[in-house]
Amino acid sequence: MQEANREEHGSEVSSEIMEPTAEVERNLEIEKLRAERDTLVDRLARMQADFENARKRASKEQQDFRDFALADAIKSLLPVLDSFERALKTSGTEASEFRSGIELIYKQLQDSLAKLGLAVISAEGQAFDPRFHEAIEMVDTKEAADHAVLEELQRGYKLKERLLRPAMVRVARNPEK
Repeated sequence: MQEANREEHGSEVSSEIMEPTAEVERNLEIEKLRAERDTLVDRLARMQADFENARKRASKEQQDFRDFALADAIKSLLPVLDSFERALKTSGTEASEFRSGIELIYKQLQDSLAKLGLAVISAEGQAFDPRFHEAIEMVDTKEAADHAVLEELQRGYKLKERLLRPAMVRVARNPEK
């Protein structure tokens, strides 16, 4: 009977020893998982911070590029501004001389804008194109073809291939067609 008691106690002792070991193993596993979780959360926080910094850096670079492009564009217009200032300082000139000076400044401004990529949209005498022309008025006439631009009221402009402003035009409507 003692042996049976020992075997019973032995199995109880061994199960008591096993249970704490299993619990210790579970606790170690939990701690290991917590440490791994903490590491991943830390990595995630660092990656989010890196991403935010990269986004801010890209935004600043874009703004710097815009500022540089704007400065370059304005620099090309400064001679025109200088010419206007000189023209306004002159006194006692004849109207024809003043007009010719203003025409030269106008030409200088057109050249500066053309170098930046500005182009005038041709309108008068052309067929009406709703992509580049804005019809302000339809005029009944037999003198021009149907849907031809009769008169340009305000010039239209493109910057390279991008429409900045459509030309405002009067368009012919030929009642015979």
